[in-house]
Amino acid sequence: MTGGGMDDQLQESFLEVMAGVCTPVTVITALDGERPHGTTVSAFASLSLQPAMVMIALDERSDLLAIVRREGRFGVNVLASEQAGLASRFAAKGVEKFDGVEWTARAGLPSLEAASGWLACETSDFVAGGDHTVVLGRVVNAAASMASPLIYHRRVFGTHSALGA
Repeated sequence: MTGGGMDDQLQESFLEVMAGVCTPVTVITALDGERPHGTTVSAFASLSLQPAMVMIALDERSDLLAIVRREGRFGVNVLASEQAGLASRFAAKGVEKFDGVEWTARAGLPSLEAASGWLACETSDFVAGGDHTVVLGRVVNAAASMASPLIYHRRVFGTHSALGA
């Protein structure tokens, strides 16, 4: 290893292990004044029930992270299985991600139409983690639907299906 980083073989093995982990696909959103911002994130998890908290990870260079730090709040849009196109759209760079996308302001945050779940969060803490920052958020509003979730596994989108009894 050089400079405290991973050697190439370890990095490749790490990427393969992580590709085998099913993750939910979310679009994290915030408002910068009147303008909505969002990015696709698979590093999202429930953290606590009492109080209700979640955690997300955002790239240190992300414009969205700067907005979340400044505004102290963010939305979590848990995408539905039919929303793979939105996941790809919000994973790309650019400021026009919301052009033509149906969304509403819910609890003062952008909420994407037809998502399988939605959370409004107030930031609780920011924790450095390599080239990302883990953001801890206290849930202040939530809405669920019965839509099947979008997941990411082996570098492709899919959804969950129950095992037979």
